[in-house]
Amino acid sequence: MKITITSRKVPLGKSFTERTEKKLAKLDKFFEPDTQAEVTVSQERNLQRVEITIRNNGMIFRAEDASPEANEVVDKLVDILFRQIRKNKTRLAKKLRDDAFLNDASINENEQENDFKIVKSKKFSVKPMDVEEAVLQMNLLGHQFYMFRNMDTNEINVVYCRKDGNYGLLEPNA
Repeated sequence: MKITITSRKVPLGKSFTERTEKKLAKLDKFFEPDTQAEVTVSQERNLQRVEITIRNNGMIFRAEDASPEANEVVDKLVDILFRQIRKNKTRLAKKLRDDAFLNDASINENEQENDFKIVKSKKFSVKPMDVEEAVLQMNLLGHQFYMFRNMDTNEINVVYCRKDGNYGLLEPNA
């Protein structure tokens, strides 16, 4: 796996880099050697936020957390990524024609597969509006996200509340 470690206003020692590479090496068995792993460390008040993103054949595995010490977070994030991979390996392998993952004997293929269960389905019309109006509608409804037709692009977009209290906008690629 190719690992890129980026620091944003946080001095990182060689020990952090070596430790992170060693921990992520535990996930090598699931991926091809050219798989990209990105580790980003940033300062957030008294905490250091660590984000790990692994891109593999169009699929993205991502985990993030914050702690006063970045080294403490890496172990937790690797465990989270391992669980994500194990939980989704069978489904993703089928979806990606069995070439998304290298064979791995440590994951039992006979583990009971928990299918995603859709408990509610809802259809509604999407009203053309600008982004600001969509954010207002989302807040008025008390939702965490809101789907709408962007009147500028005539595309379906989604606005959402971020953990930091700001808003995000999801737009399809052209």
